[in-house]
Amino acid sequence: MNAGKIVSAVLAGVAVGAALGILFAPDKGSVTRRTIARRSKDFTDDLGDKANDFIDSITEKFESAKDEAIRLAENGKHKAEQLHATLQPKQNT
Repeated sequence: MNAGKIVSAVLAGVAVGAALGILFAPDKGSVTRRTIARRSKDFTDDLGDKANDFIDSITEKFESAKDEAIRLAENGKHKAEQLHATLQPKQNT
C-alpha cells in the first residue's frame, strides 16, 4: 500500500469520526465545535511533529551516506595514486 492511500484513508477516518462525533455529541454545538477544533489542532501538530522527525531521520541518513561515499572516493583516489606511483618507475625503465 502506498503512502498516498494511507494518508487518504487516515483523512477519511478523521472526517467520518468528526461527523459521527458531531451527530452523537451530548454537548451543545458550540462546545462540540471547540472540542473538534482543539483535537484537530492537536492531531495536525502531532502529524507535523512526526513528519519533521521523519525528515530529520532521512536527512541524517543521507548525510551519513554522503560522508561514507566521500570517504570511499578519497580512499579509492589514494589507492589509484599509489598504484600509479608504483607503476610509474616501471614504465620509465
